[in-house]
Amino acid sequence: MLRPNRLRALVACALIFSLSFSAVASKDKAKKKALPKGTPVLWRAPADIAARNLYYGPGGEALRPNLRHITFLQEEKGGYSKKFRVRDGSGREWVAKIGKEAQSETAAVRLLWAIGYETEINYLVPRVTIPGKGTFANVRFEARPKQIKRLDKWKWDKNPFVGTREFQGLKVMMALLNNWDIKDSNNKILLVHNGEHNELRYIISDLGATFGKSGSLPIIWRFTRNRNNPEDYAQAKFVEGVDNNYVLFHYNGKRNDLFDDISVRDAEWAGALLAHLSNRQLEDVFRAANYRPEEVRLLTEAVRARINELRTLER
Repeated sequence: MLRPNRLRALVACALIFSLSFSAVASKDKAKKKALPKGTPVLWRAPADIAARNLYYGPGGEALRPNLRHITFLQEEKGGYSKKFRVRDGSGREWVAKIGKEAQSETAAVRLLWAIGYETEINYLVPRVTIPGKGTFANVRFEARPKQIKRLDKWKWDKNPFVGTREFQGLKVMMALLNNWDIKDSNNKILLVHNGEHNELRYIISDLGATFGKSGSLPIIWRFTRNRNNPEDYAQAKFVEGVDNNYVLFHYNGKRNDLFDDISVRDAEWAGALLAHLSNRQLEDVFRAANYRPEEVRLLTEAVRARINELRTLER
């Protein structure tokens, strides 16, 4: 039987070993999650917003998927929608998203990219057959370039851009799109080698819960929200008013708190960028997502009305 003093010594040693091991494990874990060196980029000023082609979007015409031959690679896990990893006829890899979010996400990416935000590269394919899986309508193809490394998520509450004008503008855009599914797991950092240095591009990787309504009362918004519903989007309120130089948005979603500190200047900055877009460009946003002509008109008018609200807040 161990003596009390020796027993206490053994317990103390075990405790010290346990704490040391935990500290080392935590340090190793932190090292694994440390970001590589690179310049963080969220937004960059577009040279000419009015000249941007919003039909083809950030990938342009050159990067469109080659649909002559599609190869199924694997099913992608997670998220609201079913997704498949595929390879196209040019050998490029894509994540094909099936279902209701495909159209809204295609359009949302183009609006963000239009005013300078970093985004995914995506296209809406009206109809495609994925071998072994079936034939689907309105499928979003999202690029997975081999030269771009996808890193961990970034957090809304802690990132290099908190408090900046472009970060505030991004939150304004989330309200404009009625993105009620704002959460850290929908964000991604992309590592891109740009010339002689690396860029860490901060993007929102899932924008499917947009162009619908964000819900009504905070308690029941989960039961009244929807996605990709042009009629509901057009009828939903956007700006409630201005209080002590802060904008009150009509928004009920997962992160209502993000909209508590958006000043009139923040909102007007985003509105001024959006105001450069012509109605033809806005129509192209929704034509690219394969909305019906009457839906294209409805969504174009609704977005234009929201841009005008941002431009006339002080009045």
